[in-house]
Amino acid sequence: MIPELGHFALVLALAIALVQAIAPLIGAQRNEPSLIALAKPAALAQFAFVAFAFACLTWSYIVSDFSVLNVVENSHSAKPLLYKISGVWGNHEGSLLLWILVLSLFGAAIAGFGNNLPPALRARVLAVQAMIGIGFLLFILLTSNPFLRVDPAPLDGNDLNPVLQDPGLAFHPPFLYLGYVGFSVTFAFAVAALIEGRVDPAWARWVRPWALAAWCALTLGIALGSWWAYYELGWGGFWPFSLSRSVCLAPSWCARAC
Repeated sequence: MIPELGHFALVLALAIALVQAIAPLIGAQRNEPSLIALAKPAALAQFAFVAFAFACLTWSYIVSDFSVLNVVENSHSAKPLLYKISGVWGNHEGSLLLWILVLSLFGAAIAGFGNNLPPALRARVLAVQAMIGIGFLLFILLTSNPFLRVDPAPLDGNDLNPVLQDPGLAFHPPFLYLGYVGFSVTFAFAVAALIEGRVDPAWARWVRPWALAAWCALTLGIALGSWWAYYELGWGGFWPFSLSRSVCLAPSWCARAC
């Protein structure tokens, strides 16, 4: 039942994202305060539903629910709790859900802590952020559902890739995603400013803290990945930025790159 609730929460998040992407833009264009104000609760609600879906998948990993295909393919009942949890994002479907979670988190952060922004600008920023979320939500629901069931359920799972069972890889992806996805906020600010026709020093002051937060998280994420690659993969001290998320590249390519 919990996986089905998680899947349904993603459907509701998509519906809310559609409202968030359309209504505030119309409100900002027509100067209708009621539609402009809709952006904030929509962003918070979208994050709440995505967080609930992520919690449902995490719970399935913690209790070793092997009726869920994603858990079967990436977990095992004998794994330590840390690697059961990190198994949530140690695969395509789960990492995509983490990506959407961070995306909605930044939208909720703008809604909750962006009171210094002009209401029309904040509404446009949240609308653009929701448009990005719509794309990822459609992708996960249509092609990469992490809540698919398997019947009959096996007695145990296939385990997580041993290379990924490491503290560096447990914390590397969340921080990396906070950085990568966090820069979507700067994109949303830029598009909102272009729609309004104003890019001035005030706009730069508003966007600076979000860009710095994303940059710091990205730096920490790459540092953790570098540390892991140094002692786990034996790639030496050189860690190309473009390879920071590529743990399955062909060894011959890696040799040429390094």
